[in-house]
Amino acid sequence: MASRTLPPDLRADVETLWGYHDLGHQPRRCDVGIGLGSHDLGVAIHTADLYQRGMFPRIVFTGANAPTTIERFPRGEAIHYSEHAISIGVPAEAILIETEATNTSQNLTNSRHVLADTGIHPESVMLISRPYQQRRAYATCRKVWPEADVVCASRPLPLDEYVASIGDVDRVINMLVGDTQRITEYAHRGFAVEQDVPGHVHAAYQRLVGAGFTSRLI
Repeated sequence: MASRTLPPDLRADVETLWGYHDLGHQPRRCDVGIGLGSHDLGVAIHTADLYQRGMFPRIVFTGANAPTTIERFPRGEAIHYSEHAISIGVPAEAILIETEATNTSQNLTNSRHVLADTGIHPESVMLISRPYQQRRAYATCRKVWPEADVVCASRPLPLDEYVASIGDVDRVINMLVGDTQRITEYAHRGFAVEQDVPGHVHAAYQRLVGAGFTSRLI
């Protein structure tokens, strides 16, 4: 059975990466909210909450499937997200879905096309993602949609509560490590703008890789 508790010897390094990826943006009203598909249904829950708080009038849920989501969301991330948001009170007519994207760049590019096809050309977008995907989502958006005013948001759970909500501490750590690698690697490959990686963040990343958290490395 998967552990829901952070090992004490890993806590400091995991907290370092967790804090690095949280951009600390304050939610503000935007033209559109884009829920980025993943294994985490909390993205759909938080997107619905932000919509109901009046943060945006239209939602795009985006995502096909990945190896980490196919079992949980067999009909695709965006479809399951949309259905859950509707079940908790978001009107279906407020939601658009994009079902082909398999990476963050496609999430954003395809969502932009879906919006344009309905005559919507937003000047501001809120990206709703897993907490540790914020920095990568922001860096990707600045690359592929540079004219958009972008703000990032995630379900505001403390680290331990987030791990408990996912139910698998190893999975969370592996995803954190993988996203940290992608900050640098995707910038090198031209998929995202560069982001500073402070020395203490890189050191924490290296220690976690050395501890065997490598399943999400490229």
